[in-house]
Amino acid sequence: MAHPLVPQIIELAHPLADALGLQVVGAVFHTNQQPPVLRIDIYHPERDICLEDCEQMSRVLESTLDATTMLPDNYVLEVSSPGISRSLTTDREFVSFKGFPIIVTTAEPYAGQQEWTGRLTRRDESTLHLNQKGRAIAIPRALITKVQLSDSDEPD
Repeated sequence: MAHPLVPQIIELAHPLADALGLQVVGAVFHTNQQPPVLRIDIYHPERDICLEDCEQMSRVLESTLDATTMLPDNYVLEVSSPGISRSLTTDREFVSFKGFPIIVTTAEPYAGQQEWTGRLTRRDESTLHLNQKGRAIAIPRALITKVQLSDSDEPD
């Protein structure tokens, strides 16, 4: 379950990221650590995230957060790229990762399974298509809760 401050932090971070040509794709607030750690994942729509992107976002977000009373006095801010093991969400990501191994999770079982693995073929308005060892699978998007890149070279 996400920390209750995460939606407010994301709302605060979005315009800051937009001004830098970046997108906020996730946030986690680990309050079980001392000091608490706030991790913000950013994405650049046209290229890989670089250290300079993380530094710029960290500076503007830190000064903005420190000007609010939202967070405790001491916290650690981490700004980074979400990395390759992240969930696919945007149309661009589904095009960019065509042919890559993915794991698809559905809210309820579909054709007897709740988790599917295979190579991403395409995604259209209503369906996600994957190739599972030569077999074409079409999963209704309405049932899908998560699509994530897989570390496996040969999905089941």
